[in-house]
Amino acid sequence: MELMLEQMPIVIRSLNVGFLQTLKLFAVTLLGAVPLGLVIAFGSMSRFRPLAYVTKIIVWIIRGTPLMIQLLIIYYFPGLVLKNPIWGGGEAGRFLAASVSFIFNYACYFSEIYRGGIQSVPVGQEEAGLVLGMTRSQIFFKVTLLQMIKRIVPPMSNEIITLVKDTSLARIIALQEIIWAGQAFMKGSQGISGAIWPLFFTAVYYLIFSGILTVLLGRLEKKLDYFR
Repeated sequence: MELMLEQMPIVIRSLNVGFLQTLKLFAVTLLGAVPLGLVIAFGSMSRFRPLAYVTKIIVWIIRGTPLMIQLLIIYYFPGLVLKNPIWGGGEAGRFLAASVSFIFNYACYFSEIYRGGIQSVPVGQEEAGLVLGMTRSQIFFKVTLLQMIKRIVPPMSNEIITLVKDTSLARIIALQEIIWAGQAFMKGSQGISGAIWPLFFTAVYYLIFSGILTVLLGRLEKKLDYFR
């Protein structure tokens, strides 16, 4: 017990560094995937059939394969196959590759949520808007989008909470996120080895972060009850 208390400051510092990396990956993924998902949704609903077919195939592939495989391919394929290591080396390169993988993966999931939300808005509302002289863009932003947001908050919230835990998959390409930091004390790090208890602390980090997000997203959902 005394040894654990002595090691605690070292472990907490290391976990804080790893958790910061986790937070960065989470934030970058959301910032990139939320708008990109809307673009992909428009592509899948496009009246130009070749674009719609290609977009749907891409979404099907991304949603049908594990994120871990996508991470490995995106990180290693350019260097091993194309002989062009575009990500560079070091932690910055691994973070960039992980960000691209996560953004594209979650954008495809978000696109299906967007598509479902848009298509759930009654067509009659668009027709009524056209009768009133509104343009299609005005109808989308002032009528469809507002109702879509209300409908997609619950499924988007689930995906966002899942993203918190999925960031741990980035360790497959040696990104030093929080689980990487916790597991390092089992193998040997900063004079500590054979210690499994830091992994329990990583679970606490995830629980607290997920709990905060759950509360915030729940409040957002309540504020969007104006269409009931």
